[in-house]
Amino acid sequence: MDKIANPAPGFQRNPDKVITIEPYHGTVRVYAGETVIATSTTAKLLSEPPYAQVLYIPFDDIDFSRLAKTEHSTHCPYKGDASYWSALPAGEAGKDAMWAYERPFDEMTEIRNHGAFYPSKVTIEATPA
Repeated sequence: MDKIANPAPGFQRNPDKVITIEPYHGTVRVYAGETVIATSTTAKLLSEPPYAQVLYIPFDDIDFSRLAKTEHSTHCPYKGDASYWSALPAGEAGKDAMWAYERPFDEMTEIRNHGAFYPSKVTIEATPA
């Protein structure tokens, strides 16, 4: 097996941890209030038990003019460091509504250049194909 250049420490400590990423077959729309801030037919569905599944939307399908990057960040030992954006049309309720792993660990490169949204801060509509 090839050596991984940027390995996730979480997987090194817990090799039995399973995170799956698969295409979402359908359309995903994200609203901040009445404003559409993302629409995608190429989203990815990340499953990481025991957490709820998360839809990751390609950056190309996100209207970044409706978002503002914040100083907030978090760290996941499996995915890496997450950056955050606020959904401007949602005001204070949309603070840090989207996150993305801009430089994820090697095991999670499928979510690079994708953003995910908190359903408590925006409205996410996922319509199966």
